Amino acid sequence: MDRIRRLWKGEEEEQAYEPLENSITEADRREDDVSFVDDDGKPRFSWLEYGVFLLLGISMLWAWNMFLAAGPYFQHRFRDSKWISENFQAAELAVSTITNLGSMLILTRMQAGASYPKRIISSLFINMAIFALLAASTVINVGATGYFVFLMIMIFATSLATGLCQNGIFAYVSGFGQPQYTQGIMTGQGVAGVLPCIAQIVSVLSVQDEKSLNAPSDGIPSPERPAPGPQPVKSTSALAYFLTATIISVLTLFAFSYLATRHRQVTGKPTSTATTETTDEPQPAREEVPLSLLFRKLFWLASAVFVTFGITMVFPVFTQRIVSVRPPSDQPAFLQPSSFIPLAFLFWNIGDLLGRLVTAIPALSLIARPRIVLLLAVLRVGWVGLYHLCNIRGQGAVVESDVFYLVVVQLFFGLTNGYLGSTCMIGAGEWVEPEEREAAGGFMGLCLVAGLAVGSLASFFAAGA
Repeated sequence: MDRIRRLWKGEEEEQAYEPLENSITEADRREDDVSFVDDDGKPRFSWLEYGVFLLLGISMLWAWNMFLAAGPYFQHRFRDSKWISENFQAAELAVSTITNLGSMLILTRMQAGASYPKRIISSLFINMAIFALLAASTVINVGATGYFVFLMIMIFATSLATGLCQNGIFAYVSGFGQPQYTQGIMTGQGVAGVLPCIAQIVSVLSVQDEKSLNAPSDGIPSPERPAPGPQPVKSTSALAYFLTATIISVLTLFAFSYLATRHRQVTGKPTSTATTETTDEPQPAREEVPLSLLFRKLFWLASAVFVTFGITMVFPVFTQRIVSVRPPSDQPAFLQPSSFIPLAFLFWNIGDLLGRLVTAIPALSLIARPRIVLLLAVLRVGWVGLYHLCNIRGQGAVVESDVFYLVVVQLFFGLTNGYLGSTCMIGAGEWVEPEEREAAGGFMGLCLVAGLAVGSLASFFAAGA
């Protein structure tokens, strides 16, 4: 209403109250429930903005976790081809990480004139289209080879979208000057790991064939009781699963569009300051920050995030191969491979989420001790040995306990990943100049993806050892 009154009274009075450059009028503060800066000009925390970045974090890794958790459904689709059934998970990891790394390398070099909001929005549109196609594919019958080619194309496209999203979000959030928002993104990524696992477990348990549950369990494969492995997942359950992913992308698009518009309205035209240049309006080319400079300033944290996620990539391969120590004849529905594998992913992702939440506790923060962060990241290699104590491919376990596998191995391995990974990403902005924060965010995202790519290749050697 104040703006309307000023316009009504005329241009002369409007000019008399023209704000100084980079300032925000009191009327603007009253119009918006929470402004981006306080009276001292410092960035102000907003739960609304935190919630949007949390949702962006969920959307960023939803596709990745969805493909992992949907392993039983894909294996059912590939049941006619033994080679594809045994190797599609490796192909998923290879296509995903290589595409993601390549896109991040290109986008990180394209700093000058980059519009990070446009990159985020583009990634959301791509994911919406891909999830819709995956949903449609559940009602289309094609051979194993045809569906495998289709799935690889979908993974390529979602990996490209993930690269756009990672580069855009970590650069965009740096402009707000709020480390808590970066923690919100990392927490959202943890949530993205938990929810698809729960959805997959529920979908499998809800369609358990009564015959397979009540049939005699003597461990001998038969038409009534197949050999241990992922049980068939009905196309209707998979359809609901992929449609949920589509809805997540749509909601995220609306939420981010609101945030970007609100940010532009509150801050005005982009300026040279870090807190106001991240709008979706055309921007003048910014000075490119050399990657060598960022590497020198962020050596410890960049190395730590690379090592952390490189070691983490052993877990998807092992998790797909480890089954319950209970014999098939004594396995309840949730311990059968079709449910036990998503359950193991769920425990890992719960630990990962808890680790990301822990970083919000100032007393447990290691941002000021980057060397210790790198040391802890390297020590995580010990978890690779713990996996070999479990029941890989049903060949027996050194430690015959599902609790040991799910809690000690999966939960705590995930917790260390969430804690160290979030610490690295949150702390990056504290070790560079304000005008370098956007580039630093993109650079740390590149190091994260590089760790995933290297780790995905090394994980197959570790699993076969």
